[in-house]
Amino acid sequence: MSTSALQKAKGFKKSKTGTYLSIGTTAFGLLGVVKRARTARSEHDTLKLIDAVVSAAAIATGVALLVRELKRIGDDDVLFG
Repeated sequence: MSTSALQKAKGFKKSKTGTYLSIGTTAFGLLGVVKRARTARSEHDTLKLIDAVVSAAAIATGVALLVRELKRIGDDDVLFG
């Protein structure tokens, strides 16, 4: 990957579109966690259930951080400020 393409990729990650994409992919991970939690509950496996709860908390924290970043980007936007 060239330096220019790498700079564009880094810029996209910090853009509104990149942040929305990150929120979507992070939230998509929640589907797997819900499936693991359901399986753990049906198998009465407490350790797997705890793992799913901790994973869900990590996803929630990640989404909250991304939403905060999105608000920061919005505050810095001259057109919408």
